Amino acid sequence: MTAPEINDYVGFDTITQQMERKFLKRGFNLNVILVGESGMGKSTLVNSIFSTHLVDSQGRRTAQEVIRKTTEISPVTQTLEENGVRVQLTIIDTPGFGDQCNNEGCWVQVIKYIKDQHAAYLESELKPQRARIIEDSRVHACLYFLNPGSRGLRPLDVEVLRRLTEVTNVIPVIAKADSMTTEERTLFKRRVKEEMSFHRISVFPYASDADNEEDRLLNASIRDLIPFAVVGSEESIDVDGKPVRGRRHGWGVINIFDETHCDFVHLRNFMLRTHLSDLIEVTAQRHYEQFRTSQLRQIKELRAQQAAAAAAGSGMPVGAQPPSAPLPHQPAAQV
Repeated sequence: MTAPEINDYVGFDTITQQMERKFLKRGFNLNVILVGESGMGKSTLVNSIFSTHLVDSQGRRTAQEVIRKTTEISPVTQTLEENGVRVQLTIIDTPGFGDQCNNEGCWVQVIKYIKDQHAAYLESELKPQRARIIEDSRVHACLYFLNPGSRGLRPLDVEVLRRLTEVTNVIPVIAKADSMTTEERTLFKRRVKEEMSFHRISVFPYASDADNEEDRLLNASIRDLIPFAVVGSEESIDVDGKPVRGRRHGWGVINIFDETHCDFVHLRNFMLRTHLSDLIEVTAQRHYEQFRTSQLRQIKELRAQQAAAAAAGSGMPVGAQPPSAPLPHQPAAQV
């Protein structure tokens, strides 16, 4: 009888399958905020990206409706499932943003909401008995809608983009790109890129030393397309006997899935098929970590000040432990 062969297979290569099973069981969160003035097609675009009706338009439907005087925050959460993968998707609309003659400070509520989600996550992390899985409401992506009539970045765009890129992953898009010729679109993109470079505005995806050659080539192709010239539509139009998703004009039909018509397919693939994991990971490792570090540093400084004041006022030794300090940025009540 021959001796059985020695099996040197260990089995740690099954870790990816184990992780996949747990991931499929748990699902994941994706939170996207839409920033842009009314009438830019924000709701239509996000409904088109996910191929389902997720949110209703928050814009004015008639000229008689009162213009919002302040930026509002309107989150909508739905659970979607595709091929066994479940995502809890939250779309945050910002009706009233940029709709005034004087838009000074219209970004305040948007920035505050994003920071509030970081603060809520940090507060959950710091609890003595925290949940095994913390509910993630941190904003993973911001679709920033550029007005196609502006022919470039306005002072408001520059100010808001500077602030947004500090706290979240910003993806700029040219709204309603079917209102421009291809030449105008090319000129608009070039001008926006030049202005973002001049103002040192860095948008997602970011360069990383961890990227391999394939990642660098992919990200370079994405940067060439930014800002994405997009058209959204939930309407099915018959063209030569075939239904297409698009918009009908007097001069023809825009097919949003035709890459020669607009960048919608490139944007959807970028957000969902190639960089979805990166959006979530960069939010946690870059934006949230910056917020967390800043908050803990402020707590440390505050506690040092409390210790010094207590020692001076009551004779308590400087090294004694003062009462715990609250988070400098307190999360607001969830909407």
